[in-house]
Amino acid sequence: MFTSNDGLCGIGELAEGAGVTVKTVRFYSDRGLLPEASRSAGGHRRYGPEALDRLRMIRSLRALGLGVPEVRRILDERHADGTAAGGARAGGALEAAVAGRLREVGSELRALRWREAALRLVQESAPGEQADRLRLIGAVSVPPSTAPLVRFWRGWLPARMSARSAGAFLDVAVPQPPDDPAPAQVLAFARLNALALAPCPGAARPQPEAHRSAGARGAAVLYAGLAEAYELAGAHLRRGREPHPGDALDGFVTAYTDAYGVRDTPGFRRRLAGQLAADPRLDGYWELVAEVNTAPGGRPEPTPGTAHDWLLAALTAQTAVGPDQGTSPRQSKRRASPGLGA
Repeated sequence: MFTSNDGLCGIGELAEGAGVTVKTVRFYSDRGLLPEASRSAGGHRRYGPEALDRLRMIRSLRALGLGVPEVRRILDERHADGTAAGGARAGGALEAAVAGRLREVGSELRALRWREAALRLVQESAPGEQADRLRLIGAVSVPPSTAPLVRFWRGWLPARMSARSAGAFLDVAVPQPPDDPAPAQVLAFARLNALALAPCPGAARPQPEAHRSAGARGAAVLYAGLAEAYELAGAHLRRGREPHPGDALDGFVTAYTDAYGVRDTPGFRRRLAGQLAADPRLDGYWELVAEVNTAPGGRPEPTPGTAHDWLLAALTAQTAVGPDQGTSPRQSKRRASPGLGA
């Protein structure tokens, strides 16, 4: 190459040296990625010695899936640095383009894994189930989005609840689709999606009594306290322990007393147990969340729903037996503890 007297080469020589077609060289030249040094008397394109390294760089970047605009920014940055194409250091444009492409590839891989699991779900389904399951998974975007679930919960949570408190709850209430799901997880997420998009009977979703009683400020206090109590209960659930009094239950009750601005008494615990038992329930939602969050063959992961049920069972059992009348459960426990002034 570059054997002519002027040190330039034609488009065919350049294409051969880089291992690409003449059409490819012409494409990049027309888009300004590969500047011509000059034109021959007959109007043919002529390229300088630096064109070969530049063309190889273009080919490498394009092989990574980078678009023409990204390639242009990288080449312009390298040219501005005043370094040769073959030995230039990686700049900000290259780093940004590679990071962006990695995100795109990750999303593409998640979409492919989701589609693979969805196809297996249909393949493994009985003929009578296939139509319904196709309808369910067809309503889920690919990659799957949690936006319908977020909208569902924003309609359920107390009005004017702070963004911080709502965000903290949504982090645990809205399951993220697994990166490499099993068919059963695809089905569970699709059913969650359908549940969230289904029209509500009546004018609005029924709200728990606590939402109406606590008010906007109390709701933030309530959900912050419940999050701590659910975490404590989750530890017991993972160990397979039956519902029982203790710090988790005390924290659960305290979340309500702090939100309502009342004292923790046996009477309040009895009323709370009755109120919570009568509140609308979302058992089906939490069962599906557990399926989405649990790896195939694994033990179901605790959810806010299962933690709430565990705590309510502990509260119901405690109030049914009843501690010393006229004292709160915590006061009764303290009097029975040595060293605290029996």
